[in-house]
Amino acid sequence: MRYTFLHPQYFFLLAVLIPMIWWYLRKQKKAYASLQLSTLRGFAALSKSGKDWLRHLPFICRLLTLTFLIIALARPQRSDSLQNITTEGIDIMISLDISGSMQAMDFKPNRLEAAKDVAINFIKGRPNDRMGLVIFAAESFTQCPLTLDHNVLTNLFRDVRLGMLEDGTAIGMGLATAVNRIKDSEAKSKVIILLSDGENNRGAIAPLQAADIAKTFGIRVYTIGVGTVGTAPMPVQTVFGQQTQQVEVRIDESMLKGIANTTGGQYFRATDKNKLTSIYQEIDQLEKNKIKVQEYTKHKEEFLPFILIAAFFLLAEIFLKNLVLRILP
Repeated sequence: MRYTFLHPQYFFLLAVLIPMIWWYLRKQKKAYASLQLSTLRGFAALSKSGKDWLRHLPFICRLLTLTFLIIALARPQRSDSLQNITTEGIDIMISLDISGSMQAMDFKPNRLEAAKDVAINFIKGRPNDRMGLVIFAAESFTQCPLTLDHNVLTNLFRDVRLGMLEDGTAIGMGLATAVNRIKDSEAKSKVIILLSDGENNRGAIAPLQAADIAKTFGIRVYTIGVGTVGTAPMPVQTVFGQQTQQVEVRIDESMLKGIANTTGGQYFRATDKNKLTSIYQEIDQLEKNKIKVQEYTKHKEEFLPFILIAAFFLLAEIFLKNLVLRILP
């Protein structure tokens, strides 16, 4: 509950009180008795009566009358607001490929670091969702289960590095582990974002088999193929030390599209970091929190009490001037 004024500009009228007070004080200084005496020394010892002090009350009542009338003109209102918010929670698991090919430098500084940076920004933009991380190469591993503590998730994302798992690309295992982590969620919407730059060549579970399992649990999978078209520079260890060579980019797009189509998601191709960023932004829009806000505001006029108070002071001024402080001719 709060108080507002519909016409606050009327408060400028309070400035009228300043010249009124100035005029009254000046008038008091010029006041003189109709009977002139050569000296008032004989009256100095006399104490002032109560009426002498009361003679200022009519003017004070007049000031208060005008003040409360101006407040009433400003239309004070009491506002009662009721807001109902309904949020439909979304749980999101990110399944990230950390195989050796993710060190390719067609993304700056490389695919893995670019993917981490973009994903972290995505996490920061969804503070109300539970999110988690699965990493995979030749095998899969849950780096972070579903959590609302995005600071922990972000730190675990930054800790991801190449070589944490045996090299290889087990896309089916990466998806299956993410499904296992999110399948029992009670969220209204369950989503997996799977990012890979290669072809499935390891793991006991086929990617499309994992997609069927995800579909069974009502999980939507967005797949992202990472890598430029043609060849990409990649650091390769040779007998002469580490050198950069152009390596063919091979992404099983048909398989990634199949996973997305099976689960009701979408497939995206990211050929650089800017494109990857726009893909995450598109997913962010597709999976926005469904927040329904209903706001009711009720205004109640509160000017009447101020008018009644102004009327009281007006009557008080009339009473004082005509009865209590009446001056007989």
